[in-house]
Amino acid sequence: MAAAGPRYAPEDPTLPKPWRGLVDGKTGNLYFWNPETNVTQYQRPTPPPQKESSDVLSSAVSSEQCHDDGAAGDDVRHESNGNGESNLSSETKGLETTNGGSYDTPVETADFGQKETPALTHVPDTPVEKADSVQKETPALTSVPPVGSGLSPDAYRRRHEITVSGNNVPPPFTSFADTGFPPELLREVLQAGFSAPTPIQAQSWPIALQGRDIVAVAKTGSGKTLGYLIPGFAHLKRTGKNPQMGPTVLVLSPTRELATQIQDEAIKFGKALKINCTCLYGGAPKGPQLRELDHGTDIVVATPGRLNDILEMKRVSLSQVSYLVLDEADRMLDMGFEPQIRKIVNAVPTRRQTLMYTATWPKEVRKIAADFMANPVQVNIGNIDELVANKSITQHVEVLAYPDKIRRLEQIIRSQEPGSKIIIFCSTKKMCDQLAHKLTRPYGAAAIHGDKNQSERDSVLSQFRSGKSPVLVATDVAARGLDVKDIRVVVNFDFPTGVEDYVHRIGRTGRAGATGEAYTFLGDQDAKYASDLVKVLEGASQRVPQELREMASRGGGMGGRSRRWNSDGGGGGSSFGGRGDGGSSYGGRGSGRDSDRGGGGYQAKSFHESNNGGGSGGSGWGGGRSRSRSPERFENGPPSKSFHQLMMERSQAPPSN
Repeated sequence: MAAAGPRYAPEDPTLPKPWRGLVDGKTGNLYFWNPETNVTQYQRPTPPPQKESSDVLSSAVSSEQCHDDGAAGDDVRHESNGNGESNLSSETKGLETTNGGSYDTPVETADFGQKETPALTHVPDTPVEKADSVQKETPALTSVPPVGSGLSPDAYRRRHEITVSGNNVPPPFTSFADTGFPPELLREVLQAGFSAPTPIQAQSWPIALQGRDIVAVAKTGSGKTLGYLIPGFAHLKRTGKNPQMGPTVLVLSPTRELATQIQDEAIKFGKALKINCTCLYGGAPKGPQLRELDHGTDIVVATPGRLNDILEMKRVSLSQVSYLVLDEADRMLDMGFEPQIRKIVNAVPTRRQTLMYTATWPKEVRKIAADFMANPVQVNIGNIDELVANKSITQHVEVLAYPDKIRRLEQIIRSQEPGSKIIIFCSTKKMCDQLAHKLTRPYGAAAIHGDKNQSERDSVLSQFRSGKSPVLVATDVAARGLDVKDIRVVVNFDFPTGVEDYVHRIGRTGRAGATGEAYTFLGDQDAKYASDLVKVLEGASQRVPQELREMASRGGGMGGRSRRWNSDGGGGGSSFGGRGDGGSSYGGRGSGRDSDRGGGGYQAKSFHESNNGGGSGGSGWGGGRSRSRSPERFENGPPSKSFHQLMMERSQAPPSN
């Protein structure tokens, strides 16, 4: 329909050359086109200031980086060997590690398979007269300023603590106007409360749109889900594969809670593009999930266990997958999913684009990244050589006895505004149920843990999100992946089995730019975590209580100091039925995961450094501490005796009078 196409606006002498005004034939809205750079935008252009080379490049359109029918780009190939490891066959060599990146590569913007459509910016070379399907503009888009667009790429990275390593890393998209996303998608993004891309989105989007592999190390709540979903949408539209033959995009997630939330985001932001998504997870009947697969799907979000079950049933094919995401890769490895992940990846074509998102960068994650990825770009948000908590969260740590915990918890709940969402973490399922039972009547609490079936968990989460049950008592099943934007307070009623889990627990608040509060109750049995906790607090510029400093200065133990809640006066022992040897209270696990980290805590090496002969020793905050299960702890003790030796000695001993 030619009448509905764009037309030239009357000549405007105030427009800087060579910009021209265009009128959308459907809506009558005015937008602007630069015939030299083929950029279209809704914002009125202003005369350009003194141009720097990086500014020129950030508005250039790449016509040389077009992709084929959906593979990861012609310059990248995966070749699997017998061990499932990937070797790179690429024309680009000579990796370099840089903070500022390299701007030799023009900016790649989103190709959503639109029919000759000028979006907000960066469209293919199409004469204006033929652009007969201009996207319908939303008024909300015209009122959004290009936040951050005044910063150079290096300045933006410094401000947001972004470091990148790789070859020819493109500059970040500092505003939505830079992205080229279609207006109907941007409308959903803006309505979700984003005024500008988050740092992980800003830097990962241009890399992913080039079809390159990415390792992204960023804390939870950083907006990483859209960081990989929206380039996945562009990949889907560009490839145009038949969903009846299997998914094109595959996202692996450690927990069913996180998997269902990723599905919710995919449906919410993908509906305008007619993208469908199926979620596969355990703890629920397979029938409905299999029926969804039979109807055809573009995206599959899955937990490794359930996906492996369905693969063995031969009810899903991964032969079309060309965009693979491993979300919270460190958590999946911690949970023992590595064999299942490797089996799944072996069923995915080697010619693919792989994106890995992780909150930490231990050696296990580096190893699996080296096996699955070809010449990836690594993007780090913040400092990865130590565990850093979100600075938007005010952290309170209190050393308390068990009877004092209950009283203090009720004080915290009463101090909040009525209806404020609060998560309380416990170490055991039993304590979770007991505490929820105690708090249900006065505060509307509900419990969630691994023994709840999926329908119960879904019901509890729905009540929590809606505010019907504003207090959620949970085990660590909700520590990662639970994305509820308005959680005001997190309470660690029991300390977790390590400071890494502590950081992920408190990360349920202070998300998407909001602020939050976290209260943590520390007991005698948690003293071994004191030193690491002090460093996390100091790293986030939080107040460190004197009692916690004293606990840390004694090497983590409480010594022989008498505490009124520890009747036996011993240090580091278990109280209230917990295991000995510094075990956690209420029957919780005794030792942390330090022994799994190997040698130096959280190493600061990038993917490229660790694959280019770097040493194995790390300089992280856990470097000097002895590991909880290490046999060296017992070298100076007496040799252990068998049961039979003890019985023989007892039988030979003289009888006592």
